[in-house]
Amino acid sequence: MRARWLAAAGTVVAGGAAAGLIVATSGAGGVASAAGPGHAASGSSGTGQASGAGAGTRVATAPVVRTSLANTVQVSGALGFAGSYTVANQMQGTAYTALPPPGQVVRRGHRLYEVDGSPVVLLYGPRPAWRDLFLGVTPGPDVAQLDANLIALGYATPATLTVSDTFTAATSFAVQRWQAALGVTVTGVVPAGQVAYAPGPLRVASLDVTLGAAAQPGAAVLAGTSARPVVSAALPVSQEYLVRRGDQVSVTLPDGTRTVRGVITAISRVAIAGASGGGGQPSPGPDGVGDPGSRESGSGGSGPGGSGDTVEVIVRLAHPRAARGLDQAPVTVNIVSARASGVLAVPISALVALAGGGYAVQVITGGTAHLTGVHTGLFSSSLVQVSGPGLRAGLRVEVPAP
Repeated sequence: MRARWLAAAGTVVAGGAAAGLIVATSGAGGVASAAGPGHAASGSSGTGQASGAGAGTRVATAPVVRTSLANTVQVSGALGFAGSYTVANQMQGTAYTALPPPGQVVRRGHRLYEVDGSPVVLLYGPRPAWRDLFLGVTPGPDVAQLDANLIALGYATPATLTVSDTFTAATSFAVQRWQAALGVTVTGVVPAGQVAYAPGPLRVASLDVTLGAAAQPGAAVLAGTSARPVVSAALPVSQEYLVRRGDQVSVTLPDGTRTVRGVITAISRVAIAGASGGGGQPSPGPDGVGDPGSRESGSGGSGPGGSGDTVEVIVRLAHPRAARGLDQAPVTVNIVSARASGVLAVPISALVALAGGGYAVQVITGGTAHLTGVHTGLFSSSLVQVSGPGLRAGLRVEVPAP
C-alpha cells in the first residue's frame, strides 16, 4: 500500500479507488512526519501521525459497513464421475449383438447389452450375479438383492413379496412377470448371466469388446462409472489443514462465470509426490499479516518451482445438472481459508500507515475529519476488517478519489 501524508487540516489520500464515493478536496496545511510503508497490521487505538505524500490532493469518502468477509484458496480440478466399475459377462452364447455407446447412462431394469439377441439387464446392488436363482435354491443375500429390485421395478409390492434370503413362490411369480415384460422365455428362473449388478445408474465409460465379438463368460464387457458428476482437485499437502469431509466449497465451471456449490466428500489419505499446478496461496489470515492490498484468492496453479506433494480432494456438486455435458473439463475449486462474520469493514485504501506503527482511518463527522486508530483483522478483496473506539456502521471515512 502506498504511504500517505496527513495534512494539518486532517485530510489523507491513498492509492486505489472505491465505487459510489463522494469526492472532496483536502485543505492545505502542514506536513506530518513521514514513515515508510510496511508497518504491522495491528494499529493503535488512538490517533497519531500518518505518512505519505502532500496536501491538496482530491479525496473521497466511503462508509464503514457491517458485513461478512471471507478469503479463499483456489485449486485446480477436473470434472469427472464418481466410482469405477467393471461389468463382466456371465451369459452363455456366441456373440455380442448389442452394446451401449460410451457416455450412455443405463438405469435399473434397462438393457445393458445383448448376447445372441437376449438382453442382459442392469439391476442395483453391491453383489455380482454368480449363480442361477430359482425356487429351492440355497438361501443367500443375492436372493434378497433380487427381491428388492423386483419390488423397485413394480413386479411385486412389499405386501406380496417379503425381501429375504429365501427364493419363495412370491419371488418366482415376480420373476415371471418381469421376464414376460422383457420379452424373454418365462421360466421363473434367473440365470446368472441374465442380470448385471451395479450400485446405481451406470454410465458407460468404455467398451472392452466389439459388436459381434465372441461372448466369453467371465470376460470384461465394459468399464463404467456412476452417473453422478464430481470434481477431483489436487490440494497441496501444506494446505490440507484447510479442509475436512463435509466442508462447503464453491466450484467455478469452465466458462469462468458460473459457480456451483459443492461439498467435500473424500480426502485421500495418500499423497501424490511431485504433482504441480494444483494449488494457490492463501491471502493474509485474520491477523492481517501481509500486504493489505493482497487479493483474497491465490493463484490457480503453482508457479515455477512451486511443485510439491498433493492430496486428492473429491467434491460432490449440489446441482449436478450444472455440469451436464462436461467430462474431464477443467474447473476451479474455491476453499474458504478464513472467515469473519458480522464485522465492521472499510476499504483497504482507507487505511493510513502511522509513523509510530499500525494503522488509522480518517473519520468524517460534521464536516470535519479526525484520525482514529484501528485494529485490523481479515483482509478480503477490497475490504479490511477494523475495530476501534467510536467506530460504527454508517460512519464515513476518507479514501482516494476515483
